[in-house]
Amino acid sequence: MPFTFTLTFLSLLITASIIRIWLGRRHINHVQQHRSQVPTAFNASISLDAHQKAADYTMDKTKLAMTEASTQVLLLIVLTLGGGLQIIDDSWRQILPSQEIIRGALVICSALLLSSLIELPFDYYKNFVVDAKFGFNKMTISMFFKDLVKHSLVGVALGAPILFAALWLMQSAGNYWWFYLWVVWALFNLIMLAVYPTFIAPLFNQFSPLKDDALKTRIENLLTKCGFKSQGLFVMDGSSRSSHGNAYFTGFGASKRVVFFDTLLERLNADEIEAVLAHELGHFKHHHVIKRIIMMFVVSFLGLALLGWLINQPWFFLGLGVTQTSNYMALILFLLVAPVFLFFLRPLMASYSRKNEFEADSYAANHASAKDLVKALAKLYRDNASTLTPDPLHSAFYDSHPPASIRISKLAAYTL
Repeated sequence: MPFTFTLTFLSLLITASIIRIWLGRRHINHVQQHRSQVPTAFNASISLDAHQKAADYTMDKTKLAMTEASTQVLLLIVLTLGGGLQIIDDSWRQILPSQEIIRGALVICSALLLSSLIELPFDYYKNFVVDAKFGFNKMTISMFFKDLVKHSLVGVALGAPILFAALWLMQSAGNYWWFYLWVVWALFNLIMLAVYPTFIAPLFNQFSPLKDDALKTRIENLLTKCGFKSQGLFVMDGSSRSSHGNAYFTGFGASKRVVFFDTLLERLNADEIEAVLAHELGHFKHHHVIKRIIMMFVVSFLGLALLGWLINQPWFFLGLGVTQTSNYMALILFLLVAPVFLFFLRPLMASYSRKNEFEADSYAANHASAKDLVKALAKLYRDNASTLTPDPLHSAFYDSHPPASIRISKLAAYTL
């Protein structure tokens, strides 16, 4: 049985890697082939230079993503079948032979730290080579590492209690530990949704109230018309790190905030900003956020239930290169290998997300101006260097948003 599971794991991992490379190459070739001509729907709004910049940016990002994915696959093999996790476990067992919960936390943190160190050069290259090459990066090296330290400290502060709670429940709560852990995890996520906008997000960016009174009044009227209550309208200093623009809602319940990147407010006029906000309101009116939260809870419930069964199966450990079973080793193995199996569900998740985007666009067209939303999207595609010509298969597999041409053509129908 361990050998069968090893073969299954390796087969899926190799298949997923081949699919990633194949789709990445298709995407690069397709974008390159359409680099010389702007799609007809964007002739009036996006220049050939801007289109080619987006094509080059997309190809560079895709090449980097393919290299990073290949590196992560090698790391996963080293940690599992290569015996890396077992070596880490043996090392901590010599230091802490009896304190299993503390040892388990250190083993898991060691594996996650190693993974983060592998990812760090790619994050650095993405910001200071790729994004800088195309004029997007505004971050200094000092800011990059300060953010890294902040993220690490926040991650430890929030993750450590959950990790220790998980390991304690696995050891002490009996056969249904996985259910109690799911309850704790669900409550933690709900609390985070409520406190993130007020206490965590300001650690990384500055948020100031929207000062444009005319725009503020217009947005508040739209919110009232759509029956949406928020804690306030805020502007985020996105320009301190990047020239990309965006707008979003954050928070849960009474803590909901409307947040605009300062770069977005600089590029769009009031009509276009209202249309973009109407799109975001569409997500809330169609309960997309609540549906995703419920979906996340269902997936985590099923995942923990599966882990509750796997933890008692010796082949699960042996098939992944671990000779000494333990609760914490089951947890880290599950966290590492689950994405390999979930990879094949990505097209379904992407399709569901694109459906949500179409619904939000439809809501925006009915509560603001479809024409202004088209203008806003064209500016965002241009300024964010988003390709207008993605490979259809790559887009269907990965993209959470519909391809630009399809999205614009659907919105254009509302303007007839």
